[in-house]
Amino acid sequence: MTVGSLIYLYCVTEEVPQLISVEHLVDELYFIKHDGLYAVVSKVKESEFNEENLEKNMANLEWIKTKVTTHEEIVERIMQSACVIPFKFGTIFRTEDNVRIMLAEHADDIRHTLEKLEGTEEWGVKIFFDREKLKESLSQEVEGLPQIDEQIKSSAPGRAFFLKKKREELLNAAVKETIRKYGQDSYKVLSRKSTAIRRNELLPKEATERKDEMILNVTFLVEKSRVTQFLLVLDDLKVKYGYKGLSFDCTGPWPPYNFCQLSEGKAQHG
Repeated sequence: MTVGSLIYLYCVTEEVPQLISVEHLVDELYFIKHDGLYAVVSKVKESEFNEENLEKNMANLEWIKTKVTTHEEIVERIMQSACVIPFKFGTIFRTEDNVRIMLAEHADDIRHTLEKLEGTEEWGVKIFFDREKLKESLSQEVEGLPQIDEQIKSSAPGRAFFLKKKREELLNAAVKETIRKYGQDSYKVLSRKSTAIRRNELLPKEATERKDEMILNVTFLVEKSRVTQFLLVLDDLKVKYGYKGLSFDCTGPWPPYNFCQLSEGKAQHG
């Protein structure tokens, strides 16, 4: 062990990891073997990754961006030739023996999870809607709105004000119900093509940096043999709801972070 170094864990697999395509990304990338399990690791500086310094560095956006991108690229490339359990950024062990202890203690769970994940990919789907575009598409469909529009044209200003307020209330209620129905339908048909699902929190506009609003944020575990069907269903939904103001953001394939309890959270072990 190099003085002042720690062991950084990327992922675990049951197959000998192919490191050639990623070993240039970090110094001293290798794997630790224990009882048929392989942990892909590298040595990192304690001055960057011990608990105290890692917490400080997490406030450095440029440092985080570079390190997280490298972490994700390593896991994704290893995943191309082996089923993996990906570990979250910042999973650190003091020694190689600590890694072996973890592999021994969780061997049954690791093998069970790898068996569950074999032949699958994680795909993320976020659905957004343009409120004004949806309102426009509903304005001729909501019962009573065309009649109110006619009444507004022939009413005195005072009455027209209250009619416009009533119109807006009816339209907002219709938007809310329509979004619920469209989101539920999209979730249902995509779920039929997946083996596991995880709903995630909706992100505000500040996080998405989009003008439209998020109505669904879901990750799907999809069998590789059904990915084409999954994406075709998504294309159908885009056609079905696109003119109503909905847009679909699909990303993948990703390492199955959302379907591995073992990989959750950061750790400083031993």
